[in-house]
Amino acid sequence: MFKLLPGTGLALPHNAGVLRFGMPEREAQWAVATLADVRETWVCQTGWAFTACHEGLELLAYGDCTDRLGRTDHDRDGLAAVHLRRCGFTPTGPSAVPVVFRDLDLFGYPAPEVLAALESNPHPTVRLSPARPPTGYLPGVTLSAV
Repeated sequence: MFKLLPGTGLALPHNAGVLRFGMPEREAQWAVATLADVRETWVCQTGWAFTACHEGLELLAYGDCTDRLGRTDHDRDGLAAVHLRRCGFTPTGPSAVPVVFRDLDLFGYPAPEVLAALESNPHPTVRLSPARPPTGYLPGVTLSAV
């Protein structure tokens, strides 16, 4: 089970640890590598990014290394956000691995039920990807530090 921890980060399944906001890239990669193969990728305006697939879910993690003026600051290269989404298909039902926020499996129920339970506004740092017809299940969620 993945568990969203706003303000802290993302708890990984199988006691693999917690991806904590601000943690260095290498530590984040090592934690995720206990679950799946980690592959470096690129995300615009970030200092680093990597991805991994675990039981039908893709995890994308990335860190920031710029200050508010856009200058490179390698002392600020910690984890900034994590995105979880279904791997390569439109979801037709619950995911194999729960993605939990406020004791609710975001990928375990149709989107209208999830949104009703969360009162449509989950948390300022949590962004839900819109569900696409005909399935109605959420395809992704992003948790950011700010």
